[in-house]
Amino acid sequence: MSDINSKALSFKDGLRDAVPICLGYLSVSFAFGMIAAAKGMPVWAAGLFSVLCISGTGQFVGINLMGAGAGIIELICTVAVINARYLLLSITLSQKLPGKITFWQRLIIAYGNTDEIFAIAVTRTQPLTFSYMCGMIFISLSGWLGGTILGELANGLISESIILAMNIALYAMYIALIMPDAKKSVPVTIVILIAIVFSCALTYLPFTVKFGSGWIIIIAGIAASVIGAAVFPCPLSDFEDSSGTQTAEEAK
Repeated sequence: MSDINSKALSFKDGLRDAVPICLGYLSVSFAFGMIAAAKGMPVWAAGLFSVLCISGTGQFVGINLMGAGAGIIELICTVAVINARYLLLSITLSQKLPGKITFWQRLIIAYGNTDEIFAIAVTRTQPLTFSYMCGMIFISLSGWLGGTILGELANGLISESIILAMNIALYAMYIALIMPDAKKSVPVTIVILIAIVFSCALTYLPFTVKFGSGWIIIIAGIAASVIGAAVFPCPLSDFEDSSGTQTAEEAK
């Protein structure tokens, strides 16, 4: 057992560990590809979008905002707010990377550091390697790009009613992101409800009815987050205890 744990993680290990991610990405990105095609985006543009963004929620929101004629500033700000969590994920993951990994290698890892890749990487007891992370990123991105292209190509083969129904993937993704934490935490549930109230108010109040959907997402999300942080502050000791527990487990 000690020999297995001491073996350096390889590119092949990364490929193997991320196969489930690749399969999951195929279905979600397939839906994105179909929606992108329905909104008039060519295959090359949808593929480039998936390669540059690699964000399910960000891409679904982005494609819907573009279809609604949102401005470029609104689009950029909305996607930036939605993807802000990747800053925290990358900072956390950087603590598990060995010092010999160069700055440029870290940039590549940060580029492909999705929620699912992060979840697998932080649970590995062996030291992470650049080749291992590249293996996970490569197979995951292949599934994401492949699903996008297949969805674009399948657009003309599937009825319009089914294509329109694929828009539900956006809402299903939101629910999948928030429900696990909401079921475990009352503060999270309250913050979600606050965001819903703000979103509805901004959508239907006379003086905000002309706001774009992107700005509504930004304002509601930031307002709910600020209120949640003020009402339900997380003591610094919680982070320290969590860090100490993780270190102890890794030592075992």
